[in-house]
Amino acid sequence: MDTSRNPRIIVAGTGPVGLIAALALADLGVPVTLAGHSPPTEDRRTTALMTPALAQLNGLGVLTALQPKAAPLKAMRIVDATKRLIRSPVVTFRAAEIGEDHFGLNIPNRDLNAALEAAVATRPGIVWKRELVTGWVIGPDSVSARLADGTGVEGILAVAADGRLSPAREAAGIKTSTRSYPQAALVLNFSHSRSHGFISTEFHTETGPFTQVPLPGNRSSLVWVVKPQTAEELLALDDASLSMRVEEQMQSMLGRVSVEPGRQVYPLGATLPLRFAGNRVALVGEAAHVFPPIGAQGLNLGIRDVRDLVKIVTENRYDPGTDQALSAYDRKRRPDVLARAGAVNLLNLSLLSDMLPAQLARSAGLGVVGGFAPIRALFMREGLQPGSGFANMFSELREQIRR
Repeated sequence: MDTSRNPRIIVAGTGPVGLIAALALADLGVPVTLAGHSPPTEDRRTTALMTPALAQLNGLGVLTALQPKAAPLKAMRIVDATKRLIRSPVVTFRAAEIGEDHFGLNIPNRDLNAALEAAVATRPGIVWKRELVTGWVIGPDSVSARLADGTGVEGILAVAADGRLSPAREAAGIKTSTRSYPQAALVLNFSHSRSHGFISTEFHTETGPFTQVPLPGNRSSLVWVVKPQTAEELLALDDASLSMRVEEQMQSMLGRVSVEPGRQVYPLGATLPLRFAGNRVALVGEAAHVFPPIGAQGLNLGIRDVRDLVKIVTENRYDPGTDQALSAYDRKRRPDVLARAGAVNLLNLSLLSDMLPAQLARSAGLGVVGGFAPIRALFMREGLQPGSGFANMFSELREQIRR
């Protein structure tokens, strides 16, 4: 890289994707300025990261510290808990079916944030300005960020990891398509009397998914998608009453339930940009895609954003902020993001729909996946790494033809 031009990259946003982007770019030898406050320490949510995302964290040197605090996901189960006429069969995906020990790890957000923050603080090449960006100036050859303390920083590329409302995306003139849903997610952790066996269960209900994900010991995290009014009512319950509601919703699958302090509610919606980069700004994480919490896609998709951005920066070392470089990033991310967002939004809408054709389509689709092992393996591999399912399927077919 031509260091005489001081081709600094600005990363705006200090959530997990922003911290990962700063680490990955710094490891290329690129000078990075990271802008944003320290990540929250009281975030009680968890994130299920699949094995490709874990491999990226391992490459950044942060996975070892996280493994003792995380639980492996050895199986993932879908249960139709609706009371509709057409119901889907139970579908169970087991990592062992595709030769894996586990699909990924469920990691507490505060532990993930702490490990990433510690790595950033000691990584050469990263200057962390613990201030929010209050304004952007984008020119033909550079981009400048004005910070809350009155200082500024200039670079040749801005990485927008600044969330679903992304000021950097707005400054770049990138339009979005936004949709709000009549749903909110209640998020909490709970203990239970029976072992989860490292199985995550996603109950499909008329208001959205109720998803239990293992934590170490007899503990699990929960994302319960309901109507906004119901979410507020659940939030207001005392611990004993809410514990009973959770246990009932789970059909006592894990025995006696006891919710832990720290429940939170988040409104749900979907946002997609019309393009994923432009005007010296590349979008990653929730600046690039927001959709309902189904299938553990959000942060895994954000980490793939960073992976592809790193490739583009590597291939355009002199100036990764050019229109040509950012167009390449847009083309790289578009199929993955649109496919994942489309699948999640379609499944979510099928849960909300009372129309019989939607119920039939969902039931038939899950029935095929659950009853046909090659299709199930295809979905499992695709869930881990886009393209790997089809690649393995074709390779297995070629092997059978040779035999």
